[in-house]
Amino acid sequence: MSSYQTIHSHHSHHGWDNTLVPVKHVVPGEIVEFEVRDASGGQLTAKSDASAVPSLDFACINPVTGPLYVEGAEPGDAIAVEMLDFAGVGWGWTAIIPGFGLLAEEFSSPFLHISEYDDQRVRFVDGIELETAPFPGTVGLAPAAPGHHSVVPPRRVGGNLDLRDLTRGSTLYLPIEVPGGLLSVGDTHAAQGDGEVCGTAVETQFSVTVRIGLLKQANLPAPQCETTRSLRRSRRDDKGFYVTTGVGPDLMQASRDAIRAMIDHLGKHYGLAPEMAYALCSVAVDMRIGEIVDIPNWVVAAQLPKGIFL
Repeated sequence: MSSYQTIHSHHSHHGWDNTLVPVKHVVPGEIVEFEVRDASGGQLTAKSDASAVPSLDFACINPVTGPLYVEGAEPGDAIAVEMLDFAGVGWGWTAIIPGFGLLAEEFSSPFLHISEYDDQRVRFVDGIELETAPFPGTVGLAPAAPGHHSVVPPRRVGGNLDLRDLTRGSTLYLPIEVPGGLLSVGDTHAAQGDGEVCGTAVETQFSVTVRIGLLKQANLPAPQCETTRSLRRSRRDDKGFYVTTGVGPDLMQASRDAIRAMIDHLGKHYGLAPEMAYALCSVAVDMRIGEIVDIPNWVVAAQLPKGIFL
């Protein structure tokens, strides 16, 4: 790979603000490495347990590395972020944080699970392995609105999108609202299911290498992306999938019902405790809308790849 600039992890911030001074300036076509801290901001270690979760300082959660100023980038344009490579640290964490997640009212006790991974697989627990599929959960630009804005919710200019599509070879397009765009990257994952239902994935530190592009006058309404990776999981798909559903007039309630049914299935058929089953849903189960046209009820599906069980 050609030479590139690096933005180190100590150049991090905890919210979007268009007055932040850029760490570096680049021209379109340049390659940049972002050293990304994990979503806890280093508060959790490979030796942490659930007792560390209630004491997390949420002011330090989800740090993002940057910002990067792209020369020539103006409001109405779009910045293209091509994912080239990822280098991780070999371990990650998945937590249930009280008050957070799809089933927050039902899982009110803190939970923390540590996984190990290499370039091919995440060893979740004995007998359960996931494909390692690194991506940054947060890639975003500064909004035009003045002031400090939380990094937690996604926005028109990107941010905490949690799109597992953004693996190697994919390109994310972000609409620009301020000169230079002010790009930052964070919240890197070793694996995640669509929906990230318990609120966390396999959270870990990665260095993310990207190529920066610029699309003049793109006028995108919201983030868009291209990916060469199928949304189906590539390993052990020949074992098939188990799907639970939620049916009703409210997509959020249907999503909760589908995950409750999957947690029940994982307990009955694989002996997983509810907390571990919920965490596994967050890192391996894909949520999707089955149909949203047959009034008055919609269908949400939760899809479990059976090949993760050895």
